Amino acid sequence: MTIQPAEMNVREGARIVLLLGSAPDAVRCEPWPKQAFSRIVAINNAWRVRPDWDFLVHAGDFPPNRLPHDATLRQAQIFSATQYVPAQNAFGGFVYAGATMALTAAYWTIHSQKPDVLAFLGCDMIYDQPGKTHFYGIGRADPLRDDVTLRNLEAKSARLLVQALKHDCLCINLSDLPRSRLVFPSLAFDQLGGLSPARIAEMKAEILGTIQLDQAEKAEQVEKDLGYFYEDGMYWNHLDEIDETVLADIDRLWISAVEQRAVG
Repeated sequence: MTIQPAEMNVREGARIVLLLGSAPDAVRCEPWPKQAFSRIVAINNAWRVRPDWDFLVHAGDFPPNRLPHDATLRQAQIFSATQYVPAQNAFGGFVYAGATMALTAAYWTIHSQKPDVLAFLGCDMIYDQPGKTHFYGIGRADPLRDDVTLRNLEAKSARLLVQALKHDCLCINLSDLPRSRLVFPSLAFDQLGGLSPARIAEMKAEILGTIQLDQAEKAEQVEKDLGYFYEDGMYWNHLDEIDETVLADIDRLWISAVEQRAVG
């Protein structure tokens, strides 16, 4: 695995993309100025948090009546399975990357927008707090469904962290919650202004210094050897081919690759 620390691509300005989920704290971004981000990518219902999103990425089974009312006017900015399946395939496919929209939309964004920084908000996937599960009330906790690709969300986010770095992208978490299933470095919104290309390069190098690349390489090799890749994305039609025990072993490798980072 080759990940160049980041004397790489120091250019004018930094391309920072906000990836917005539907956790209750997603509404924290309502007053944030749009110019803080190059793009805003909303996932599923999160387009309702603020009107100035650039792209909406929604699940293939997302109800049409929950799409924006002006969907016909902004159709060029709305993406679903036709676009995100090939993007996720470029990173190894759903079985290894994890089939929940926070992860899927992240891979789509890295693949299509090529950000320097992918900043997550409302994607912590913590559902054991009292009260509403989503900013709009009680919703389905999709990442917690019984699915072979979602047994260990921390491991899937560890994989995403490493895969993003390989594509010159730093994943960060803007959440201020005490817990998260994401293992990314946390930043406050007011720290984004200090993310110059040089500072981003430093952060990438710092994170690379904590990653056990031999474990990440081993995980990738096991993934390739197993070959659990389904071009149409419909892995659920192949469950009899998938060994969950081996997937758990891969998850442990990804966790061990980032174990020096805080998990949980």
